[in-house]
Amino acid sequence: MTNERVFEFYKLFEELISSMTSDDYDEEKIIANVSRLAVFFGLSKATSEFYRTVTDEKLGNGTIKVGYDSGENGEVYRCERVIAKSMVVIKCVAYRSPDMGRLEEDEEEKLRLAMRAILSFISRHRLEGVVEKLIFFDTFGYPNIQSFLRYIEMLTNRNSLGGNVAIHFNLRHLTLINRDIGRSAGDVAIHNYFNMIKDVIGEKGIICRVGGDNFVAVFDDSLLEDVLSILRGAPVVYEPNTGKRIMLSASTGVFRIPKDYTYEAPGDIMDRILSSSQAAKLGGKDSVVFFDEKMEIGKEKRMHIQKLFPIALEKKEFKVFYQPKIDIKTGKLVGAEALCRWIRDGKIVPPMEFIPILEQNTDICQLDFYMLESVCSDIRRWLDEKSNVVRISVNFSRKHMMDVDLLEHIIKIVDKYNVPHEYIEIELTETTTDVEFRDLKRVVSGLQQQGIFTSVDDFGMGYSSLNLLREIPWNVLKVDKSFLPVDDDNSTSSRAVMFKYVVAMAKDLGLECIAEGVETQRQVKVLRENQCLYAQGFLFDRPLPLTDFEERLRTNHYDVDEQ
Repeated sequence: MTNERVFEFYKLFEELISSMTSDDYDEEKIIANVSRLAVFFGLSKATSEFYRTVTDEKLGNGTIKVGYDSGENGEVYRCERVIAKSMVVIKCVAYRSPDMGRLEEDEEEKLRLAMRAILSFISRHRLEGVVEKLIFFDTFGYPNIQSFLRYIEMLTNRNSLGGNVAIHFNLRHLTLINRDIGRSAGDVAIHNYFNMIKDVIGEKGIICRVGGDNFVAVFDDSLLEDVLSILRGAPVVYEPNTGKRIMLSASTGVFRIPKDYTYEAPGDIMDRILSSSQAAKLGGKDSVVFFDEKMEIGKEKRMHIQKLFPIALEKKEFKVFYQPKIDIKTGKLVGAEALCRWIRDGKIVPPMEFIPILEQNTDICQLDFYMLESVCSDIRRWLDEKSNVVRISVNFSRKHMMDVDLLEHIIKIVDKYNVPHEYIEIELTETTTDVEFRDLKRVVSGLQQQGIFTSVDDFGMGYSSLNLLREIPWNVLKVDKSFLPVDDDNSTSSRAVMFKYVVAMAKDLGLECIAEGVETQRQVKVLRENQCLYAQGFLFDRPLPLTDFEERLRTNHYDVDEQ
């Protein structure tokens, strides 16, 4: 190789290296430099190949890029191949016409040098892509929380964060949807729902998955109504071949970012959309909640309650109040529901101020066990004193369904106080839909085998009431007060008709039926007409402190005819 060709090679090689290591990636410039080197070595074609595995290489399942092609026929002249630690295969192949003969030894070495440099570049470039995917995308291919935070940082650096809107949304009733159409079809539906929102946002924002059925997005405020119309409910295809669709909706928290908003930390925005999303999830019909400053106060209050809870538990500030259950035919006190009251500094903290907060984590489970233990202690004392004893129902949160040993934990507490099992009833609400039925069925069945009663609370408030009755062997059905006719309802009103048939269905299924929230004598009359003989409500008694309830146990009778 002459000095002139050596000089020319190093000039071309330097230009190639410079283009491959530039911060401003320019693929066209790199290909142009590869082409000039290919012409220098008299190649007919130059390609790079990338395979995820050796097996993919054997099957030809990879990416082949042509860096140069003169159009002349050529054969493989040289192939450089590496297998990375991640087992990806990268190849650089040079083609040359047989008529051209072999290159000189020093030219061969320089061709090899150039090809190895290209291999190194491809390895690094591909690795950057893999790292990007690992850091900014989840295993299902959705952009993740890191993508969301990076996008916010980008908007902040451009001073364009204000005027956007950030949202957090949680898909509603996903467990039921997966039960109805299957998990695979459910995954398709979620992906299509995600893409519907992504298409609306376009280049004006980003939507990301933060785990499970939870998503976040930030986008231009002008798109908000279009996005919310999808989140409030939209039909989504889950079987592309048949076009079958299902309605998907979400509980959504919204934070409209003010123009003068000062961004300090990622948690500032996340806290706002998470708190408003949680409010939407707990708010029943209102599936979209906008953040306001009152929620900041709510956050401080939540943290305060969570901090006080273990101290209050240790000091036994939580007391059991008993609300009697009455046989409206005989006036006999037949049972009671144990309700929690927090007595702090001589004042009662309303349940709605702490129960929803404790339900946001497993604190509620500690409180439920505390209540059960208190009830068992009272029953044991009544038995020892030869007092009248009735069955007491204790509410248990669905959060307990995560505890695979729940049945054993309940039995252990009851047996610790040597309480006959027939005096305990465990109430489970049916308003939550994110628990697998098989777990609930396992616990209810196990309790019944132990002789402990079970009741489904707030029947009619949830989304799977009939499935719960059909699949789970309850003892007691508590009809929510929203089903109970009010005084101005006649016998043909929707409430009266539904109450009639709910009670009839419960009786046909062999369930004990009790109406909650009974407040008027007219409602007692409706209960009698429909053969619902057990009632609980303010007409008879409010939740009573222990000493007052023990007095009711002694009298054991209500004058139902005069009420």
